Formats: sequence, C-alpha cells, structure tokens
Amino acid sequence: MKLIHTGDLHIGKSMNDFSQLPDQRYILDQLLEAAREEKADAFLIAGDVYDRAVPPAEAVKLLDEFFTQLLAEGIPVLVIAGNHDSPERLGFGEAILEKQGLYIAGASRSPLKQVTLTDEYGPVNFYLMPFVRPAAAGCRTTEEAVASLLPKELDEQERNVLITHFFVTWQEREPELSDAETTIHVGGIDNVDGRCFAPFDYVALGHIHKPQQMGPGNVWYAGAPLAYSFSECGHEKSINVVELLEKGEVSVKKRPLVPLHRLRKIRGSLEELMEQGSAEGAQAEDYIQAILTNEEELIDPIGTLRSVYPNICQIVLSKREQEIRLSAMQRHAIRRKSTAELFADFYSLVRGSEMDEARKQVTEETVKRVEQV
Repeated sequence: MKLIHTGDLHIGKSMNDFSQLPDQRYILDQLLEAAREEKADAFLIAGDVYDRAVPPAEAVKLLDEFFTQLLAEGIPVLVIAGNHDSPERLGFGEAILEKQGLYIAGASRSPLKQVTLTDEYGPVNFYLMPFVRPAAAGCRTTEEAVASLLPKELDEQERNVLITHFFVTWQEREPELSDAETTIHVGGIDNVDGRCFAPFDYVALGHIHKPQQMGPGNVWYAGAPLAYSFSECGHEKSINVVELLEKGEVSVKKRPLVPLHRLRKIRGSLEELMEQGSAEGAQAEDYIQAILTNEEELIDPIGTLRSVYPNICQIVLSKREQEIRLSAMQRHAIRRKSTAELFADFYSLVRGSEMDEARKQVTEETVKRVEQV
C-alpha cells in the first residue's frame, strides 16, 4: 500500500499582507499530480489544514476543490484537525463524507477513529488522533493526554498507522523548528516522547514545518509543503511517499515540491539591491526579505525596493540583525527550560538576585509535587 503523507497546509494564510492562496493552489496541484503519478492508495493530511479556526470562504472553496479532485481519482483521504483548526468546523459532516472516501477526525474522541484499508498483504489500520489540549482530555500534560487516547491493544500481526499532530521529541531531542511554529513549549508540558508510538508501523506527524524523522523508527514529520517564514528559506519542501509491504517492511522517500514563489533573503545597500533586482527577471517576484547595510537613514526603502521586487515582505537593517538573532535564540532557550528553571529566572528578574540553593530545592520539590497531582 502506497501512502502520501503531508500536513500543515495552512490554507488561507497571509504572509506580510500577501495572500498565499495562489501559492497554495499551485502546490496543491503538485500534491494531486504526485498522488496520481505515485498511484497512491491513500492521502494523509496530519493537521493544520486551515491557518485559523474560521477560515476565509476562498480557503474553504480551495480545499473543497482539492478533496473533490482526489476523491475523483478514487484515492481515500484521511484528515485530522491540528491546533490551528476548529475541530467542529473541520469535522462537519464526518459520517456523511466517509461514504465518499473522505475520513475526517475533527474533535478528539476515545476510542480513536479507525479506518481500515486492504491491499494484497491484508488490512492496514489507520488511527486518527487530532490535536487535543491536556485540559480537554482531563490530563496535566500533552504526553498524558496522548497516552490516554492511544489504543491499549493493537493487532501486532497487522500493519498499523497513526496520524497525529503534536510536538514530538525523541529521548529529549526536540524537532528542528522555524519561526512559523509560534507555540512556546513551556517546561516541556507539550512534549510527547516518540517512543510511545513504537507499536505503530508508521506515524504520520504534523505540527512542525521542517521534514524530519524523529528517532530510528518510522516516526516522521512530512513538514509543510510551503515555506511560511524566512527562517525556512533553506528548507527543502517535500511530501513523504510511504510504501507498506508485508508487516515490518516500510519504505519512506521524500518527493520534492517546487513553490510558485520562493522565499529569499538578500543583502546589500539599497542601491546595490535595486541594481541586482533590475537584472533578476522572473526571480525578482520571489518573496523577499531585504537586509540593508546602509548606515544612513532611508526614506521608504520598502517602497523603493518594491519597484523591482514586487513581493518584498520585510526590511531588516543589518545593524539590528544581531539583536533579532539573539531574540530568536532566547525564544528557543525558553523552550528547553524546565518549570523550575523558568521560576528561578522569574525570581531573579523580580528580586534582582539569583535564587540560592535552598530556595531552588524548595522550588524543585514543589514543582514535582504539583506535577504528581
């Protein structure tokens, strides 16, 4: 059985006031073509289908057209809600749509929605686990919520696939992030250890925009099919083409995607970039972040550059670049700190002095007691 795995479509997103719908239509056409060429037996979308809970009408229309084309090819589509989606809106008409081969898991449920497809090697069981917040599942942490929802028993003789949307780590190694992932994982309460997915033959993850494998098994982020921030400029966007043969035989290959407009960073003085843009031709229509090296004050530099780079999105002054980089590093450092460490930082900020060892010990013991409640 051959599967296409993608996620984080974020249909309806705008980037610096530029609607991404034309770019998304262009990339969805590539996904449809890939499904045809690969002769896919199922198409998996691992959450964040829309960019916000109430998507614009044009976004809903575009997704409707995409699903209609996939189903017309006879390809079942399995979709879950991500943290950007409204579970109830995305899941409207679930039972009716299943008759057409469109399987949607909007709101979280126990037991999980299960879809079984069959090939020459027998059944493949798909378990659809949409994003859920710990409180909604009656748990303290996301990992506890996931553990409470996972099937307690799987048929180990059959092939089992999980589709889900969480911040998955592997033995404390976190996935590589971009600025487009806005969630801050304070104290690790949102982390899910990928080892809990060991019983599954393949885990189709959404939530992180860079394609990557989590651990030695088949636990994969396919990544977003489009770059949505300039921190993703170096990412090679792709989809995962997954082939399930006999039990235990799984192959995964990445199929690259080509965007309508690339995201690029350019650097130089205003005069140099104006000259460079005039010679770039069609490439000048990329989405651009311009890093200006001018020391003097400039009047409307983005308006000036837009005459040669019509889709310019951001201007960064090189003298502020280090400040921006340090700010990003600080955000990533916060994600790695425990609750006790974060409280110690807060104490230092308020009191103007470091917390002594006795107070640190009391804080750590208190945090442990609270987490065990």
